[in-house]
Amino acid sequence: MAGPVLTAEQRALALLKAAQARTARSELLAKVRAGTVTAAEVFAMARDDDLVKRTRVSQVLRAVPGCGPARVAAVMATCGVETKRRVGSLGEAQRERSSPHSSAGERVSLGGGAGLLR
Repeated sequence: MAGPVLTAEQRALALLKAAQARTARSELLAKVRAGTVTAAEVFAMARDDDLVKRTRVSQVLRAVPGCGPARVAAVMATCGVETKRRVGSLGEAQRERSSPHSSAGERVSLGGGAGLLR
């Protein structure tokens, strides 16, 4: 099914808006990588921020230092979160199970006590 037909001006505006969203999401994930923002804080931001709501849970967890694809997959499986889920679609219980409860560098217990994130 094709999307709506846009004028050249509407298309340019949509492309600009998409580029701004990608840049903002990239900056957010860079802050998580740097440790200035925790994954738990990102999940809490989802209540008010549409950009955060549209970010994939796997992207946020992957940005946590020391988390590669295998660890992220294990955390998401343990917490019962589908791989394509976005932060905004998580329920409260899933948010709590998916978010690290301590600062970077400490062993974190997620989803039933499995120490999966550091």
